[in-house]
Amino acid sequence: MDILEFITNNISTVLALIATGIFAGILAGLLGVGGGIVIVPVLFFLFQGFGVSPESAMVIATATSLATIVPTSISSIRSHSQKGNVDFDLLKRWAVFILMGVLLGSWLVTRIDGSMLTVLFGVIAVLSALNMLFRTGKSTLYQKLPGRVGQGVMGTSVGFFSSMVGIGGGTISVPLLTLYNYPAHKAVGTAAAIGLIISLPGALTMLLLGTTPIDAPVGTFGFVNVFGFICIVPLTVLFAPVGASLAAKLDAGKLKKIFAVVLLITGLRMLGQVFL
Repeated sequence: MDILEFITNNISTVLALIATGIFAGILAGLLGVGGGIVIVPVLFFLFQGFGVSPESAMVIATATSLATIVPTSISSIRSHSQKGNVDFDLLKRWAVFILMGVLLGSWLVTRIDGSMLTVLFGVIAVLSALNMLFRTGKSTLYQKLPGRVGQGVMGTSVGFFSSMVGIGGGTISVPLLTLYNYPAHKAVGTAAAIGLIISLPGALTMLLLGTTPIDAPVGTFGFVNVFGFICIVPLTVLFAPVGASLAAKLDAGKLKKIFAVVLLITGLRMLGQVFL
């Protein structure tokens, strides 16, 4: 089967994945949110629409999302580094701990039931939405980061939970760092580098160790849907600047609140699918 015939036979899947890439790219540029927090739930519900079980849909969405974060995080690191917003000293302290968390978390994804990942993502989505809705930029709990042991726990936790739900780390690391009076612009820039440390080993682990579910959508190897990766990545990169341009013209603060409400509903819906 040549590529044209393949696309023709799976046109609805192609269009849905293209829409996912465009949507994730615009939101990333518009609101400064990581693509994973958008891509995972979209793929989760999209794959189910094509007859994939919720359990399989979640593990494939998680792994595919991590794969898409690899190239987008490289681009983001370059941009933030040029502005001096990547804290390489923090990365040196955290990198090993993040990697340990990622390897453990991504290995667990290949071993546990997908419904547990759905619950975890739902909880993180709800907490992230509430953080966006109610936390002000000035709210801090501590004046500085903890010592080496405390930061080791933070780094390991960021890697572990982010890899298990297919997000790059910014969703967890940015609010966590800012709780410790860490500059927000540096938290965002450093999170881009954290995203690469999470996504590359996480995606490779799920690609190589994951056993492809029997009901997986076409183009899935291990847990990574390569076809989805190919469709999503170029459009996410292409449309992120469009979102950034729109942010300059629209009220990004209000739009972020709207997105938070949508994310809250999405998280609750994912939790409801497991428990109701």
